[in-house]
Amino acid sequence: MAVPASGSAQTIRKGLPGGPARDTAAALRNRVGTIDGFVTDTALSPLQAAEVKILSTSVKVNTGPSGRFRLTQVPIGQYVLIIRRVGYHPTSAVVQVGTDTIRPSYILERGTTLEAAVITEKRTSRRMAEFEQRRKVGLGEFMSAEDIEKRASVYVTELLRRFQGIIVGPSYTSGSGGSPEYLALSKREGGNPLTGACPMVVVVDNVTMPTPFNLENLPSPKYLAGIEVYHGAATVPPQFSGMNRGCGVILIWTKEGY
Repeated sequence: MAVPASGSAQTIRKGLPGGPARDTAAALRNRVGTIDGFVTDTALSPLQAAEVKILSTSVKVNTGPSGRFRLTQVPIGQYVLIIRRVGYHPTSAVVQVGTDTIRPSYILERGTTLEAAVITEKRTSRRMAEFEQRRKVGLGEFMSAEDIEKRASVYVTELLRRFQGIIVGPSYTSGSGGSPEYLALSKREGGNPLTGACPMVVVVDNVTMPTPFNLENLPSPKYLAGIEVYHGAATVPPQFSGMNRGCGVILIWTKEGY
């Protein structure tokens, strides 16, 4: 249930994974935390009406007049936040939620054109039409929604292992809490995160994820409309080119409304 906060921020707790209903209130409080964040432009002026969404959930909230947003009763764990605003380039970040309040801040750069994100149905149709156009060119590897459904995979990592040139390897980092994080690594680089192998860049619905990126944070295969894989900077479509593309790019597209 979304609960607007007074003043400069909004609060929401909906669609997040949580414990069974029989849990006591005290037990629930011990397993949740709060994200109290702030969004600005490059001049550090607060941005109102920026959308903050938790990837792989239905949770999203807009910033208030002071650029603040607030998410309460978030179960402890690792999440990916996607921050968007019309007229600005979107950004993403990984946050580790504990029992204390975390206070992240994000800066959005102004874009040269407005994002085509007003009408979800048209945006989805156009982006998947572009997916089909690139598939006809054949510079990358592709997996359509039909292909994904036929695989009947539970995890996206299972799907990515079917692409040539990708090694899905576990890595243990300081922020993982002792649990493995699964990275998509280029076979050309040796595929071992402990020896300095370079992870591939992951882009979800036109938003570049932090690199290296834990594939466990991706949406379930049942929510995916398509996957594209480019194994080197020379084959990456111009609109997805940039720094650190030498080990390849993975484009993930979700279904309409997700």
